Amino acid sequence: MPHILLVEDDPNLGFLLQDSLEGAGFGVTLCTDGAAGLAAATGGAFDLCVLDVMLPKLDGFTLAKELRQRGQEVPFMFLTAKALKADRLQGFELGCDDYLTKPFGLEELVYRVKAILRRTQSAENAASASATADVFAFGTSRLEFKNLLLHVAGRTHTLTDREAELMRLFAQNPHQLLRREEILQRLWQDDGYFVGRSLDVFISRLRKYLQPDAAVKISTVHGRGYKLEVAD
Repeated sequence: MPHILLVEDDPNLGFLLQDSLEGAGFGVTLCTDGAAGLAAATGGAFDLCVLDVMLPKLDGFTLAKELRQRGQEVPFMFLTAKALKADRLQGFELGCDDYLTKPFGLEELVYRVKAILRRTQSAENAASASATADVFAFGTSRLEFKNLLLHVAGRTHTLTDREAELMRLFAQNPHQLLRREEILQRLWQDDGYFVGRSLDVFISRLRKYLQPDAAVKISTVHGRGYKLEVAD
């Protein structure tokens, strides 16, 4: 359940907004002044902050700025009775994800909250996918591309950059024929004789590293290229 920090000093409006958001399936922590909102945001984990601009003790703009200065990357949106262009621009300059001018409908608030969470969660998932895309498992072995580490049968080998690039190419294309010319052009941008001999050396090294893993084999397709075979 996404958890929202709602900071609204009008108690009646605050409870109404809290009830609507909770009815839409969100967890909500309600604070009635900026100082309390800052304390809650600093001490808890929230998926979104919904901040009124005109708050006692600490206004919404200052609260958002303070959160950013403390390294808090939580998304936030402003609620305000101000419709001035300068105020809206100030909100967006602070990095807000949305700005809602009072009065507004409760359904619109819920819709905008859902839209922000969809965007931010998609971005987080993409970042997570990007991070894990550099770790490849095949057989009982595992390649950590960024760290240049190949784990095989309880032993870890530190690869050169070129060895890691070649192993990643195989790991990304298991059971597929990789032609020599394709490999040379991708990794060396050259398919000449001497570069081809270098490829032979790297293939030999990777085979040696992978030998203890009976489920994995780099096979030669005579006259065409290589293939990473992985047992089911």
